[in-house]
Amino acid sequence: AYCIEAGNNFKGRPILGHNLNGIVIAAGAIIGKNCFLSHQVTIEEIGGAPTIGDNVYIGPGAKIFGAIHIGNNVRIGANCVVLEDVPDKCYCSTAKAKNNHQEPDYQYYVANPNDWNAQGE
Repeated sequence: AYCIEAGNNFKGRPILGHNLNGIVIAAGAIIGKNCFLSHQVTIEEIGGAPTIGDNVYIGPGAKIFGAIHIGNNVRIGANCVVLEDVPDKCYCSTAKAKNNHQEPDYQYYVANPNDWNAQGE
């Protein structure tokens, strides 16, 4: 399923990945030339619509919210939430996973493939 609302301004033909799976583009969004939108991308109007420059790659699951400007030749990584302007020729990546330094209250085992027998047991 996908939702591309009326009122979008596409400067060129966008490239929509994975058969439009889960792509949402709000009315009023401006999308530049040669932009690739992966599956599960959301471009949403919150206090205004985003403007996306030319030659932008938006990775799977990325979310772009508000009246912000994404520059030209930008790469937005998977699952990023973009809430601020992004200058030209930048790469946005997701927040790195953090170790919370707490001891788990459960036991766990990390499987070693060398321990598996030929039957996969």
